[in-house]
Amino acid sequence: MIGFPGARPDATVIIMTMLAFVIATTVHEFCHAWSALMLGDDTAQRQGRITLNPIAHFDPIGFLGMMLIAVAGFGIGWGRPVPINPARLRGRQRGVALTALAGPASNIVLATLFIIPLRFGQADLPYAAEVFLNRMVFVNILLASFNLIPIPPLDGHKILTGLLPDFWYPYLAPLERYGVLILLGLIMIGRIGQPILVSMYAPVYGLLRSLIAGPVPI
Repeated sequence: MIGFPGARPDATVIIMTMLAFVIATTVHEFCHAWSALMLGDDTAQRQGRITLNPIAHFDPIGFLGMMLIAVAGFGIGWGRPVPINPARLRGRQRGVALTALAGPASNIVLATLFIIPLRFGQADLPYAAEVFLNRMVFVNILLASFNLIPIPPLDGHKILTGLLPDFWYPYLAPLERYGVLILLGLIMIGRIGQPILVSMYAPVYGLLRSLIAGPVPI
């Protein structure tokens, strides 16, 4: 995830952003694991991933990336990927697509829920509570839109692979081996790569922000 609008954040914003990331990624990975189980694959269940305990979904490098976003306003963060066995999923590649979609969908639901008190009770909220709600909406919209980029290992690639005709699978699946390198390469080249990634998720982010937040600044 890249991007953090507004001025340099204060301590409250940094803390609430980190808390929002922990909650959002925990729910995101939980929904991947739960949807896989519903579709017949218990791999994640056997590894203890069907839980809302953040420790089960913790990735130290991904967490550092979240901290960088919270403090500096740029970077990429993630939770520990949920193991999926496509051969055990009903519908195979369609099942992979549904399992992948469950993560971003959960973030859209969370953003929709947390915008409600901002719309109807903003004037009565303490500063810390308002910041927390705001960061929950922002982080969940950002997480959903970024993960829908069709570059492996992001969810968007699995969704695209599962929805396209089977003819395309042999051509798209091998990209999984190089996806992380492509993603990190775009981030590492900074001024060139970052605008490319931002341009890939910005339209979806803008649409979700408009539909969910509307006039509420996030």
